[in-house]
Amino acid sequence: MTTETVETDAGTARITWHEAGRARLVLAVGHGAGGGIEARDLKALADVLPAHGVTVARVEQPWRVAGKKLAPAPKTLDAGWRGVWPALTAPGLPVVSGGRSAGARVACRTATELGARAVLALSFPLHPPGKPEKSRAEELLGSGVPTLVVQGGNDPFGRPREFPEGAYELVEIPYGDHGFAVPKRAEITQDEAVAVITDAVVGWTGSLG
Repeated sequence: MTTETVETDAGTARITWHEAGRARLVLAVGHGAGGGIEARDLKALADVLPAHGVTVARVEQPWRVAGKKLAPAPKTLDAGWRGVWPALTAPGLPVVSGGRSAGARVACRTATELGARAVLALSFPLHPPGKPEKSRAEELLGSGVPTLVVQGGNDPFGRPREFPEGAYELVEIPYGDHGFAVPKRAEITQDEAVAVITDAVVGWTGSLG
C-alpha cells in the first residue's frame, strides 16, 4: 500500500494505492459525502481485488484531505475527480471509475468525459431519503459506459426495486442499508454481506477484460 498526493483545481487530493501483482485494470473508488475511504465496502474491495488482477486506488477528495466535515457542491467534487484522473491513468491500464454514494454520482457524471472503462456505483443515492420525486436517475443512466450498481436492500436513498430500467447491472445486498450494514436479525451476517459485494465486483471486473 502506498499513498500519493495530487494537486487539483479543488485542492490537494490523496490516492491510496493497493497494487495487484499483474494488474489488468485500475479500480478507482471515491468516498461519500459523510465518510472517507475507510468505509467497509471500499476497504473490502482494496483487500480483495488485487489478488484478482485489479489494482485498487482509494481516492480522498480535497475537502476530506483538508479536514473539512461538509462536502462541497457537485461541480467541485467533479473538479477534484478530474484532477486525480491523470494519476489514475499513469499505470497505463484501463480505469474503472467508481465510488460510493456521492462518489458514485461523480463517477457517473464524468465517466464518458474522462474515458473510463466502466463505472462501479456503490450505494448510488437515487434520491434523498423520503423524497423519491427528487430522482438522480439521469446521472446513472447517462454514464455512457458499462455500469454496475451495488445497492443495499434497505437503502433509504433508493431500494433496488425503485431503480428504473436501464443499460446497467444491479446487485442487491440483502438487508443492507446505505453503508451496507445489516441488522443482527438478518438472515446473513455482516461478513457475508460484504462478501456479496466483493464477489460481485470480482466477477464483473473479470468480464471487463
